[in-house]
Amino acid sequence: MTAWVTVAALVLANAFYVAAEFGAVGVRRSRIRRLAGDGHRRAKRLLPYVEDPAGLVRYISASQIGITLANLTLGAYAELKFGPTVEEFLRNFVGVDAAAATSAAELVVLVCLTAGLVVFGELIPKSLALQHPTETALFTVMPMRWSLAVFRPLAAILNVTGLFVLRLLGSSSGTHRHIHSPEEIELLIAESRDGGLLEPEEHRRLHRALRLGLRTARDLMVPYDRLRTLHVDTPWEQVVRFVVNTPYSRIPVHKNAPDRIVGTLRVRDLVARYATEGPTPLARLIRPVVGVREDLAADRIIGLMRERRVHQAIVVDPDGRAVGLVTIQDVLSELLGSARTR
Repeated sequence: MTAWVTVAALVLANAFYVAAEFGAVGVRRSRIRRLAGDGHRRAKRLLPYVEDPAGLVRYISASQIGITLANLTLGAYAELKFGPTVEEFLRNFVGVDAAAATSAAELVVLVCLTAGLVVFGELIPKSLALQHPTETALFTVMPMRWSLAVFRPLAAILNVTGLFVLRLLGSSSGTHRHIHSPEEIELLIAESRDGGLLEPEEHRRLHRALRLGLRTARDLMVPYDRLRTLHVDTPWEQVVRFVVNTPYSRIPVHKNAPDRIVGTLRVRDLVARYATEGPTPLARLIRPVVGVREDLAADRIIGLMRERRVHQAIVVDPDGRAVGLVTIQDVLSELLGSARTR
């Protein structure tokens, strides 16, 4: 009876550390921060670990050490206590010879132990922790603090050794991060609104920002048939009349075919060049244009424009033909919810 109780205790210890690890990684920091602000004692204990990447690494390291020690102890103890019994059963009731019975007993104990450990020590606590990360993290934080104190020297040695091996392999050390899906982030924003932390307008803007990655260049662009463009060989007088009659400061320039945009004319460049050199061929005034795929996400468009330091880009189809124009104003209008004028 004592042997079974010990095995059950070691399986529970393994399950505890598995649940603690997945609970700490899966918990929402904002939820713990709010609970800590409300005076929740366990949330206050947990908050320093989930907010600090280095603290979370130590927390996970302690969990891994606990899992490893529980596994090794369980394997050695089960083999010691149940191996001879299984071996005797195989010899006396199955008729296996002594040498084969020893190996078979070890295999039987290993298979049964592994199956039980995987189900009760891994799968069940992992599933519960993923379904209820906040409750799991809060439930396990106090014993984990004791484990952190006990395992601190061993964890420090293992962490230093791991970092050393990573550097030898040319890899940088990483930290555990909290990763949430867009749906979870959207729920977090809704909770912040319901809790009075966000004004209605702030909530709407954050919601649009979250969904910005679902919008593409084709969704935001001004279609090509609504654009006013210039041919690269347009005479100077016609260029000037065109510029005077258009409200836009940047004008797409095409060559060979209307949907083959080769650059952009900035009205400021035209005026500056005219003031210093007089009439100048349009080909010498245009600046290179940035092209983006029509399926490029809106959030990536912002990054591309910032990297290239441009305010607009030509949207092209798979054949390289222009199908529209997207500007930084179009993306910001989508984000802020204001109407586009162009």
